[in-house]
Amino acid sequence: MTDRFTTIKHILRDVLSLGDKALDFTPATPLLGSLPEFDSMAVVSVITALEERFPISIDDEEISAEIFATVGSLDAFVADKLGA
Repeated sequence: MTDRFTTIKHILRDVLSLGDKALDFTPATPLLGSLPEFDSMAVVSVITALEERFPISIDDEEISAEIFATVGSLDAFVADKLGA
């Protein structure tokens, strides 16, 4: 089983159709506002994929631009939701 960070990179790769470039993402890689593929509809798709892959539920009021600022901030949010 892959670790959480790698799983998140795979979700971003698949949802945003980024190909292998997503596998080079680091925690500092910017997302929202930096990747043209990452628009509001993509946010919804990423949230859905995260909920399907991890045993978490994300409420609308939890969603903020800060969560999607970088791959690391998204990973930290998922870790928090998992209680890791």
